[in-house]
Amino acid sequence: MLIGKIAASIRQYKKDSILTPVYVIFESMLEIIIPTLMAYLIDYGINEKNMSYVLGMGSVLVILAMFSLLTGFLSGRSAAIASSGLARNLRHDMFYNVQNFSFSNIDKFSTASIITRLTTDVTNVQNAFQMLIRLAVRAPVMVVFALIFSFRIDAHLSLIFLAVIPVLGIGLGLIMSHVHPIFVRVFNAYDRLNNVVQENLHGIRVVKSYIREDHERQKVAGISQAIFRDFSKAEKRLAFNMPLMQFCLFASMLLLSWFGAKEIIAGGNNPAIGLSTGELTSLITYAIQILMSLMMLSMAFVMIIISRASAERIVEILNEGSDLKNGESPIYNVKDGSITFEDVTFIYAQRADKPVLDGINLSIESGETVGIVGGTGSSKSSLVQLIPRLYDVVRGRVTVGGIDVRDYDIESLRNQVAMVLQKNVLFSGTIKENLRWGHENATDEEMIHACELAQADDFIRNFPNQYDTYIEQGGANVSGGQKQRLCIARALLKKPKILILDDSTSAVDTKTDGLIRQAFKKDIPNTTKIIIAQRVSSVQDADKIVVLDDGKINAVGSHDELLQTCAIYREVYESQNKGDVLHE
Repeated sequence: MLIGKIAASIRQYKKDSILTPVYVIFESMLEIIIPTLMAYLIDYGINEKNMSYVLGMGSVLVILAMFSLLTGFLSGRSAAIASSGLARNLRHDMFYNVQNFSFSNIDKFSTASIITRLTTDVTNVQNAFQMLIRLAVRAPVMVVFALIFSFRIDAHLSLIFLAVIPVLGIGLGLIMSHVHPIFVRVFNAYDRLNNVVQENLHGIRVVKSYIREDHERQKVAGISQAIFRDFSKAEKRLAFNMPLMQFCLFASMLLLSWFGAKEIIAGGNNPAIGLSTGELTSLITYAIQILMSLMMLSMAFVMIIISRASAERIVEILNEGSDLKNGESPIYNVKDGSITFEDVTFIYAQRADKPVLDGINLSIESGETVGIVGGTGSSKSSLVQLIPRLYDVVRGRVTVGGIDVRDYDIESLRNQVAMVLQKNVLFSGTIKENLRWGHENATDEEMIHACELAQADDFIRNFPNQYDTYIEQGGANVSGGQKQRLCIARALLKKPKILILDDSTSAVDTKTDGLIRQAFKKDIPNTTKIIIAQRVSSVQDADKIVVLDDGKINAVGSHDELLQTCAIYREVYESQNKGDVLHE
């Protein structure tokens, strides 16, 4: 299952993945033939003082060596293409699947973990795959053919190799079984490290404002120390690999030299009676080839041990299916922007002990402007995220245009719902490129009009490059209020049936906030507008205002009605308008 899932990403690189072992087999066979020919050169050329035989056999050896080098080069080239291609496809497949994740899927893995899997883990699998199709093919071929040729020369001496191989096999097996769990821990620690670094860089201004650099260093140092300890432990155990290989190599060489020399002396260098000098040379060469091949195999095993944990983490991403899927016969047309919540209960997976929203009943007519207010943690954002189906309800249903959101094609539904989230995000690129996230083929006139509605056109015109101004990563070169207005303009370019502003004017002054609301009322009267706000002034002109408290609707009504009937709303209003209240 694990291998099959990874192998499915080879795709267009199958040719190179197959050619690599083919080249390796040819290279190995040539390297196996060369020692035998060398034995002939020594026995029938050098020992017999036959110069013509030396020149003839020498020429054959040079040609074979050249072909061996060529096949080695071709195998290395194909292995590099195949492994790099696999890594490319794995990243593509993982990223493509991540794009289909719901918020709950992303919450399950965490952003830092997904990044580690897309980078470090894929690189580990790439290296292991390259070794697998080259070294892991070369080593067994070399061992098998070298043993065959060795037994052909001297079956008794070749038994030395058969005695060594089980020792190596048992040793490598023990090393693998003890090291794999450590690497699993290491890669989980990498996730935590990436999470801390990402969080630190994202909030670097806060870190410096509160002089918490030492605290952050200690966090990173603690995780780094844990990684160091585990890596050291793993490397200490892997370090037994080389001494084991060297012990087997030297033991084989000594035994071959001892018993081979005795046979040569006993036979007087006569192959018909004992062992010739050339044959002993060949046996020693085959011994080196066998043991070096086993050493290569052990290196491949080490890489496979490391990559196994990475492969398991990659397959977790590839196998993860989105919690949100289209039904059997999805609806593609959203009739209008009317919304209803019918006895809705919603629970986050990580907070299954307590509903985030409980028993929500609410009706919103198409084209209405609805304000939502409530204290921190009252689940205002959770409520509106159910409308474009970023999450699914646990009980009840949410309808848009009279149809359950779960019956819509997800893409079609979200195309008609524009959200400006509480955390505004701009991407690296020009202002135009950012705006076109809302409408890929928007004209300059459409972008300018959307920015005028969002009160962004004036400050954009003051930039030297105006709409071609480059936005740094995360919108670092614009203010919070400017970023919010650009995000609102981007949402307006979608020309949605439902527009949701999740506390999206908190960084703009009250005058600009008012101008934005007036523009909405005048230019997009048929769009349903839902405004989540901390300031009462941002919602007091709404057709109706919803007051949320601890995941439940406390009251619904107009501004004047709620002042009379809702203690929570009245308290918020009076706390924000103390001067006016005292003056009255």
